[in-house]
Amino acid sequence: MGTASFVVVHVGQSTEAQRNLQHGIETRSWGFPLWKPEFRSARPRFAVLATGVAPRVPLDVWVTSKITLYLFEVAGDFYEAKAPHWPDEEAENTIKYPVRFGIEPLAVLHEVSLDEDGPLTLAGSDAVRRSGIERGIGKLVDLDPQPLLDAAGIHVRWADRQMVPLNRTPGITAEQVDTSKAPKRRRRGAGFISDPKKRKAIELHAEDMAVAHYERQAWTVERLGKPYDLHCTRDGEVRCVEVKGTTGAATSVELTINEVEHARKPQNTVDLYVVSDIEVDVRTEPYVTSGGQVLHFRDWVPAEEDLRPRSFEYRLPLN
Repeated sequence: MGTASFVVVHVGQSTEAQRNLQHGIETRSWGFPLWKPEFRSARPRFAVLATGVAPRVPLDVWVTSKITLYLFEVAGDFYEAKAPHWPDEEAENTIKYPVRFGIEPLAVLHEVSLDEDGPLTLAGSDAVRRSGIERGIGKLVDLDPQPLLDAAGIHVRWADRQMVPLNRTPGITAEQVDTSKAPKRRRRGAGFISDPKKRKAIELHAEDMAVAHYERQAWTVERLGKPYDLHCTRDGEVRCVEVKGTTGAATSVELTINEVEHARKPQNTVDLYVVSDIEVDVRTEPYVTSGGQVLHFRDWVPAEEDLRPRSFEYRLPLN
């Protein structure tokens, strides 16, 4: 048995709150409306977003209910928001959730008991309730992750490795959010943006930052797009660069099978250049982008345990 630091959050059942939950899952990000002193030094390992039960009840009533839990790993520290990100923020062109952090979806759990015998234990359960009473501000609590992993069907012994390989988790998609409250929308993979102009602006901004970086290092850069984004040469050396951009946090990126196979070939030297937290002003035409935080992985080879399949090819049976 071993404990880990959790940040637990109550998510309301309104259409706006459920739409934000969908967007958070898509962009691998979450946020709170208010900074607390403990967030400055906190390093939570996991996050639980809980929804489906009204929190403003006594604890003895709360523990008789069952709730839906979205389980995540936390990527990075809490950080200060630079631009609107969630749908309600963009609609009002303001930052409503200045405390942000990256989340990697692991699994969704339905009908979870909130009593002391449930996977949250009484400490985690009450932390969710108090979060809901305080407008969804996260609560930090130390919990044993094993009961949650077991309930989610994730076959990992936390005490042995204290890590969760991504390829052993089912993941979460935005479609799994309760659609009786949130409007249905067609979605795809991690960080997918439905507005094609916005998506293109984000991709171009990230690529421009990557080109500028390599040119400062005296590389000659050619934009390819496929089978990889940038072809960089310098003094006979060749580097193939995959570039990814997002308005959310730096947690995971979407890769095609060709991108994975290309990066794994020993004859290829591949870098992964990720720009997160890109700001996009959609009030102008064309859209104006700015900012962004860079993660740069040199000599990148994607490990099997860090990959999770998101779609399948199905061969039709012969007649």
